[in-house]
Amino acid sequence: MNADNRRPLRILHTEASTGWGGQEIRILDESAGLRARGHDVRIAAVGGAPIIEAADKRGIPFFEIPIDHRNLSALLALKRVVTQFKPDVIVTHSSTDSWLTALLFGFRRRRPGIVRVRHLGAQIASGTLNRWLYGRVPDHVVTTGEATRSMIVNTLGLDPSHLTSVPTGIDPARFRPGDRADARTKTGLADAGFIIGIVATLRSGKGIRFLLPVLQAPGLHDATLAVVGDGPQEQALRAQAAELGIADRVVFAGRQQDVVPWLQSFDVFALPSIAIEGAPQAVMQAMAAGVPVVATPVGAIPELVEDGKTGVFVPVGDTEAMAHAFERLKADPAMRQGLADAARRFAEANCTIAVMIDLMEDILRKTAQRHP
Repeated sequence: MNADNRRPLRILHTEASTGWGGQEIRILDESAGLRARGHDVRIAAVGGAPIIEAADKRGIPFFEIPIDHRNLSALLALKRVVTQFKPDVIVTHSSTDSWLTALLFGFRRRRPGIVRVRHLGAQIASGTLNRWLYGRVPDHVVTTGEATRSMIVNTLGLDPSHLTSVPTGIDPARFRPGDRADARTKTGLADAGFIIGIVATLRSGKGIRFLLPVLQAPGLHDATLAVVGDGPQEQALRAQAAELGIADRVVFAGRQQDVVPWLQSFDVFALPSIAIEGAPQAVMQAMAAGVPVVATPVGAIPELVEDGKTGVFVPVGDTEAMAHAFERLKADPAMRQGLADAARRFAEANCTIAVMIDLMEDILRKTAQRHP
C-alpha cells in the first residue's frame, strides 16, 4: 500500500445510499477536491443512484455495484472493485457499505486503511458489535460535528483520539450574497414578498410539518414559504398546506441542481429539525449566502449557529416560537442584516471546502501510513 507523503493516494469512497442529500454532496465535493490535489479518487455506489449520475457529470470515476444489501453478491462485488483498484484507503459512508467493508477486511492484517464517516447525528446503540464496527475495524472515524463525535465516544467508550470532527465544507465563492431581485426573477419568486425558505430532503426529521402553520400567524399573512427539495414527505406536506388554507403561499420547488438563486431569494432560512442533525450543509450554505437562520438547537447545529449572533434558535416542534421569530425578523431588517453579516463571516472562516479537504487529506494520509 502507498504510504509516501509525497505521492498521491488511491482513495475509494463507498456509498450504499440510493438517496440524495448533504451526505452525497459532501462525498462528491471531497472527491473532486482531493482529485484536484492529484489523488486518484473513485466512488463505489449503487447503479442508478443519484450520486452516480452526479459523479459522471463532475468527471469523477465510479464503480456501479449492488452494495445496498448485505449479501454475498454485494460482498463479492465490493471485493472485485478493491482487487481491481487497490486503494490505499477505503472511506465508508453508510451502514451497509460499512458492514460489507468490515466483513471483507475486519479480520485481516494486510488490508487497505479504512476510514468510517458518520454523517448522521442520531444516537447509536452501545454494545460489542458497534465497538467493533467503530472502534476496531476503521483506523479512524470522522463525524460531521463535535456533538456526534462526543456521542460515539461516550456511548462506546472509545479513545477520543480515534475520532475527528470534520464539518462539511461549502464553496464561499459560489454561496455568497447576490442581487435579490435578480435571484427572485430566476426562481419565479418576484412577487412573493417576505420569503421564508428551506432547502432539505423532505423527511419527517426535518420538522417541516411544524413550519407550515407559521404562515397563519398575523404578522406573516403576506409571507411565502419556499420549500426546495424532494423526498418521502412531499405529498403529506402538500396535503397539510391545503388543509391549512395556505397552499397558495407555499412553493414546492422540488430538487434543484443549483440552489444558490433560491438562497439568494430568501429573507430568512429555516431548519426546524426534530431529529438529531450532523452539521447541515444547507445551514452553512445559507450563512455563506448572507441569509439569517432560524433553527432548532439539535445535534451539531449549535456548532454553526450562535443564538442571537449568527441566527435564532427556537424550541423543537414549537410553531408559535418559530412564528414569533419570523415576525421579529420580518419587522426588523437591521436585525436580519446583522445576523446575516455575522453568519457570512463565520462561514468564510470555518465552513469552507478548503478547510474540509485539508483535514480529510491529513487523516487519509495518516491512515494510509498505517498500512504500508
